[in-house]
Amino acid sequence: MEGSQLKRSKRIEALDKRAVNLDGYINEWPEMGFVAMSSPYDPKPSIKVQDGIIVEMDGKTRDEFDFIDQFIADYAINIDRTEHSMSVPSLDIARMIVDINVSRKEILELVSGITPAKMTEVMNHLNVVELMMGMQKMRARKIPGNQAHITNLKDDPVQIAADAAEGALRGFSEEETTMGVARYAPLSAMALLIGSQCGRKGVLTQCSAEEATELELGIRGLTTYAETLSVYGTERVFVDGDDTPYSKAFLNSAYASRGLKVRFTSGSGSEVLMGYSEKKSMLYLECRCLYVTKGGGSQGIQNGSVSCIGVTGSVPSGIREVIAENLVAAMLGLECASSNDQSFSNSDMRRTARTMLQFLPGTDFIFSGYAAEPNYDNMFAGSNFDAEDFDDYNVLQRDMQVDGGLRPVKEEEVIRVRNTAAKAVQAVFKQLGIAEVTDEQVEAVTYAHGSKDTLDRDVAADLVAADDVLKRGITGIDVVRALADSGFAELADSVLNMLKARVTGDYMQTAAILDTNFNAVSGVNTPNDYMGPGTGYRVEGERWEEIKRIPHIIDPNQI
Repeated sequence: MEGSQLKRSKRIEALDKRAVNLDGYINEWPEMGFVAMSSPYDPKPSIKVQDGIIVEMDGKTRDEFDFIDQFIADYAINIDRTEHSMSVPSLDIARMIVDINVSRKEILELVSGITPAKMTEVMNHLNVVELMMGMQKMRARKIPGNQAHITNLKDDPVQIAADAAEGALRGFSEEETTMGVARYAPLSAMALLIGSQCGRKGVLTQCSAEEATELELGIRGLTTYAETLSVYGTERVFVDGDDTPYSKAFLNSAYASRGLKVRFTSGSGSEVLMGYSEKKSMLYLECRCLYVTKGGGSQGIQNGSVSCIGVTGSVPSGIREVIAENLVAAMLGLECASSNDQSFSNSDMRRTARTMLQFLPGTDFIFSGYAAEPNYDNMFAGSNFDAEDFDDYNVLQRDMQVDGGLRPVKEEEVIRVRNTAAKAVQAVFKQLGIAEVTDEQVEAVTYAHGSKDTLDRDVAADLVAADDVLKRGITGIDVVRALADSGFAELADSVLNMLKARVTGDYMQTAAILDTNFNAVSGVNTPNDYMGPGTGYRVEGERWEEIKRIPHIIDPNQI
């Protein structure tokens, strides 16, 4: 002691300054919903069927159901199987999930009849390694994939096109944009569509906007899928969003009728953040969201806490809960885009550890938004990994012989596709009389890392142009014609093939992506067939050779 002041340990002082201690943490507080996987207020599993109708579920009789309960009971549970499925002990189901002798198909059939409370109970029997084992077997598509965020602070469509081209080149199967200024949506969607096809044929794109705008952009053929149809685990949060499970199902059908792939969005912690958790665990409420997604007819879900990861990550077992909710999605037969798309920690070690739970077993989309730009440009509030992590990510794939959906690239390839995308947008905008893109802007985005390296655009003129796109009824076919008339025949053909894919509808199947020949690769025609060692998807052959080709390899002959 020195005087009245406590002499501090220099080691503790050093530890206190570590990045991990800048994060927020809270112990369980069930009354306010701050509990990850098992609340004392969670209902006990139960089911009762009468005359082909579920009249009791998880401790509630039908007259006590809220609209989420009623929707789940009527549309999300296999009534023919439910009494048998509910009679199987939860521990037995948990053991089947990690048993290599029990197939994915058998588990899907069994759990089609269990309730949200029963599913929660099953997940609570699994530790984090077992949850990962389950995901390796239960994901829908055999080969994992990845999705990118393509955004920037300036809402610059030329940079969006260039970043989309580079992202596609790097291996992303889907790319998503959003805007700081919502009115930019038509220009952003158009630039993303064009740029993505410059990097790799067949990349799916979406523009995250207000739902009516997002649907209109899709109908016009300027996007190919939609993701931001949010569902929630308590009735009050649904009502605050001016929605119900029924309205979301209707919106889903509106997209599907136009040949657009759709997945819903949910994620633990949203009900806590909104203040209406009803004392239930985050996992139980997320199970309700996932059952609504299944009942609403969506082929998949973006989940894994998503934008509420700070809430879920603050409580004990929170990151375990995230992989648990991802696994629940797979158990319900849904495509799982497993988040990792929100920056949640100051600690590089912690954010990497959080991602490994999806990266190692593989999910349909390991990130539902890897920032393919520096995080200062990410208008989705920053991703767990960003463009500055590309090399690290590729080395992780190589270190562990894991397919994380990306590939190493060469600098000259990056420059080429970025330049082509920027020039293509310049040409289309000129051909359609939308907005000017100068040669100087093309040059800047070709070599840019982020918007700090690009030239400013005339925002007022861009917004007038964006409004004009909607007023004039410009569609994807107009983009195809403009590309063809500007000398971009191959790119025009690619965009046209994206529009054709909507006619066949194959990419609306569960977990579907398109290969470079525009063929759908999905959980239907390429299902996950993992049954233990020597089975399922293995990183080998040309894909393994590709993963190994990282830059900065030491050449022994030059030592």
